[in-house]
This record gives sequence, structure tokens and C-alpha cells, in this order.
Amino acid sequence: MLSKRSLLSGAAIAALCVAATVSPAAAQSAPLAAPQPAAPSMIEALQRDLGLTAEQAVTRLANEARAAGTESALSKTLGDKYAGAWLNADASRLLVATSDAATAGAIRAKGAQPVVVSRTLAQLNALKDRLDQAPAQAQAGASLWYVDVTTNSVVVLAKEQAAGEALVSAAGVGADAVRVQVSAEQPQALVNLRGGDAYYIGSGSRCSIGFPVTKGSTPGFVTAGHCGRTGQTTSNPSGTFQGSSFPGNDYAWVATPGHTPQPWVKSGSTNVIVRGSTQATVGASICRSGSTTGWHCGTIQQHNTSVTYPQGTVSGVTRTSVCAEPGDSGGSFISGSQAQGVTSGGSGNCRSGGTTYHQPVNEILQVYGLTLKVG
Repeated sequence: MLSKRSLLSGAAIAALCVAATVSPAAAQSAPLAAPQPAAPSMIEALQRDLGLTAEQAVTRLANEARAAGTESALSKTLGDKYAGAWLNADASRLLVATSDAATAGAIRAKGAQPVVVSRTLAQLNALKDRLDQAPAQAQAGASLWYVDVTTNSVVVLAKEQAAGEALVSAAGVGADAVRVQVSAEQPQALVNLRGGDAYYIGSGSRCSIGFPVTKGSTPGFVTAGHCGRTGQTTSNPSGTFQGSSFPGNDYAWVATPGHTPQPWVKSGSTNVIVRGSTQATVGASICRSGSTTGWHCGTIQQHNTSVTYPQGTVSGVTRTSVCAEPGDSGGSFISGSQAQGVTSGGSGNCRSGGTTYHQPVNEILQVYGLTLKVG
């Protein structure tokens, strides 16, 4: 989003700021070995937001860590037959989809449950890519669209059925592969004008630190692209936007010479240590840190989602059930000890519940040649 003074009328833009500091580390995306002990604040948030006992929260995190490793291995084993993976409601079972029934045995051998489907993940992603390439006028009628591996389809959410169908038609995608659902959800990139534990852009607009990084010997952090444009300066900490993309994407990075990045994300009065950036599985728990609403958790609903904000469409974000409010933009999304992304936007609030989207952190690291600070 833009700076606070350049808010578009009717668009609630709030800068989200998470005090997420991290320190130098050996690996940018360390593989998940033995699950690391969860921070007490994460256990407490999972109890509060997912209705779990402390024991259930610990068990869930351990299951999710194992599932991420299993999913990674099976996606390579299945190759072009792979059709996605997801966890059941309590994360006790990993389901892996395949387009070839003959591979079911290999899936079971890894402790997962096979699901035979008609479309591969590559085919689903190709269908969504066609929606991403549709004319902007057609995209504007839909709130968001995503690959839903749990139903082996692409889903379009729109305020009106006709608007969703118009996008499908404009993209030239067969209606048999795309489900249009009527939804009141109207995502907006979150930007706020309130002060707090944050960084400031220009003469005062505020956003949140996502994850500290380095580029060579230069320290800095990643954040949301709507927070500032390339060349804009920041204060507290002082720095300069080195790259920014919004809409289309929603990511940026800020160089902050003289500051020391640390390997943690703020979680209430404590810190959660960042140990890598392995992408978590659909259905896994995920938590967000932001300067307005603090620390909240939910689950991952879909990866590779395209969402239409008033300023345009952003593609490739992850949809979650975590709540957020104006003032949380740019902040950290983390699952267990693994960095997931920076807060882009959402709908709803943390009183009645909501949906929030994050830009995957690994894409940001790759685009700008950055190294994540891990502990």
C-alpha cells in the first residue's frame, strides 16, 4: 500500500508493524529435523485462538513439523503426479493427492493418506495462472481466487455470481475446473496511521517490520510493498526502500545500515526464534505479529491465492484464518519456528474474526537476493 498520506478514498489502509528482529544465520531455509520446543507465547496463542489444550498445541506443532518434511519428500517422489497436500482439522493426519492410483502405496509408506484426483497441482496452477492473466476489468469483479488442493479445483470468490463467472469466461477457463462462490469478503491491504512499535515511512506513515535480512554485509528487513516505494526513507529504524512491488506482488525490502538484525519475532512480551523458512502445509497452524493487534494465530487455508484490493490484484499470496486489523501490514507470519511471509491485507477484525493474506517470504528472499536471519 502507499504511505499514510496517500490513502485511496474508501480503502482502509493500515500499516502493520511487527517488531521482528533476527540475527545472522548459516542457512536461509533449514530443513525441519527434530521439532524445536515451542515458545510459551505460541502455545498460549494456539490455546486461545484454536481452542486447544497446551498438550494438544504441542502435539499439533510436532505433527505439522513432520508433515512439512513428508510433504516435501513426497512432492519430489510423485513428480508430475503430485496434486497437493493438506492436514485434517486437528493436524493428526496428512493427506496427499495424486493423479496416479499406482502411487498410493508410496504415499502410505511415508505415513500419509493418499487421495486420487483428476488434476495435478501443476494443472491447477496453470488454470489459476490463466485467471491471473485475465483483463484487469474482469479481475476487479472478483475478491480473490486460489488453488484449493482439498477439492482439486480452482475457486473464485466474488460478491456476485455473475462477476465471478465473468472472470472465468474472460480467462477462457472451463467452468468444470473452477468453482465460483458468492462471498461478502472484500479484502483490503492493511495500512494504519497510528503510532506504535513500528517503523515510519517519509514524514510519518507507519508499517511493520516483517523479517530481518541481510544482503551481503548490509542489514535490513522485508515488509509489504504497499508500505513504501523504492527510494523512500524510513525512521525508527532509519533506512531506505531498496525494492518494492505493489500491486501484482506485495513485498519490499528496506536497507538499514548501522542496525543489528536479530533472529526473532515479537510475541507479546517474549520472542519467537526464527530457524528457517520452510513453507508449512495447508491446514497447519500459523501465527502473526502486528503492531495493532499483537500476536494472533489461525490456520493456513490455501497457498497460491490471487486477491483483488481496491488498488489492484496481488497474486501468489497465502490465505489464512488469522485475524488482523489496520495497523498490522508488513508484519511477520510464522508457523512453528519457520518464517512464512509478510502481512499483505485481509478482511474482518480480531473481535469477530477475519481472513488475512501474506506474501510468502521465500519469494521475497529470492527476488532481492536476501538472506533470512535465523537462530
